[in-house]
Amino acid sequence: MTETPLAKGANLPIDAAAVRAALSWRAGPGVPAVGTAALLLGPDDGPRLVRTHAPGVLVRPDGVDVDLAALAPAVQRVLLLAVTDGAGLGAVPGLSLLLGDARTGAGLARFDPEPGAERALVCGELYRRDGRWKFRAVGQGWTDGLAGLAVAHGFALPEPETPPVQAPVPSPLPGPELTAGQGEEEERALPVDMRKRLSLRKQQVAVSLRKHGAQGLVARVVLVLDASGSMAGLYHRGVVADVVERMAAVAAQLDADRTMQAWTFATWPARLPDLRLSELPEWLGRHVRVGEISLFGRRKVRPPLPDGRVDMKAVGVNNDEQKVIAEVRAHVRENPTAEPTLVLFFSDGGVYRNSEIEQQLRAAVEEPVFWQFVGLGHGDYGVLERFDTLPGRRVDNVGFFAVDDISTLPDPELYDRLLSEFPQWVAAARRAGILR
Repeated sequence: MTETPLAKGANLPIDAAAVRAALSWRAGPGVPAVGTAALLLGPDDGPRLVRTHAPGVLVRPDGVDVDLAALAPAVQRVLLLAVTDGAGLGAVPGLSLLLGDARTGAGLARFDPEPGAERALVCGELYRRDGRWKFRAVGQGWTDGLAGLAVAHGFALPEPETPPVQAPVPSPLPGPELTAGQGEEEERALPVDMRKRLSLRKQQVAVSLRKHGAQGLVARVVLVLDASGSMAGLYHRGVVADVVERMAAVAAQLDADRTMQAWTFATWPARLPDLRLSELPEWLGRHVRVGEISLFGRRKVRPPLPDGRVDMKAVGVNNDEQKVIAEVRAHVRENPTAEPTLVLFFSDGGVYRNSEIEQQLRAAVEEPVFWQFVGLGHGDYGVLERFDTLPGRRVDNVGFFAVDDISTLPDPELYDRLLSEFPQWVAAARRAGILR
């Protein structure tokens, strides 16, 4: 077997007509029992939890067989699950998912998810993309088991699970809680369809925070958008505007003022007006814009227009992440708050200022800021992909994952991946005295 080892969030194409996903672990005294399951998802078909078999799917005691050609056309994703009724899958040593060709036995991929208190874990997923199947290493789960999975994906379990074992989680930062009517007025100003999306997404953000032990957490949320020339297609297709709308739900749930501060950048950074929920449609139209090339390459900085729009010619089209990182750091230092800051940084890659970026993020370790980078597509993300393994930092202040097409990533999974490391950093930063 020559499986390709995958890191969390990595993916690879699947050419096999049928695959076998096998779980392995080291058994021993006190190790909880592990079961398997699959969740079938598709835009035209409701979520279907499979514990035994379904067309194209056979659940075995130690894994799942999937005949990709036999799946219904409506099935676009197959989540491969590990489940336990014990004290969490983190108590299962050596848990690993092996993916192989079910017909030839050839190894395809291996992923070691390294779970914690989760009692239901998406080890990986098979998904259709551009007419072919791919596999992604996921490693995200729910401490309340299949009940949490059901809530996240909007379906009901056939029968209630036994009460979950409560695992220790980091206590949330104290902060002001929103009153029942606070924010309702500004949300009523939104178009009906946008208001409905926001309401559902806020609930999904709350589920993700609760799953990671961060219910009640209050944080300042900062959005950073790559406006370099390579991003033009994502801007023109509305992908970036959709990302901003989805991130507004994070700010609505985390920020005491329900407001998100924002920057755009390419060759140079530019501060955008704060995004307030009541102004979301107008903000998307005015400020979600790609960079432009200056005449003869000359940069002339003009003041923002009365509606706050910046001159995108002054932003440029190249990639200089380190400049916007430095500007956001300066803003946080000059405008301290009692709450931590969560930076949501979206880029399509093209990273080449690796040493400068590393220098900035290493210097930011002692600051009350967590940097969550999200890669859009298959670009080169340089040092951002390696930061989790870089030594010499008191706390891990950087998270990174990349997705092929973020517009096809369901909200529950996006928020889970976006918010999985932030609560861990909060706890570590408290212990280190970075947060009070």
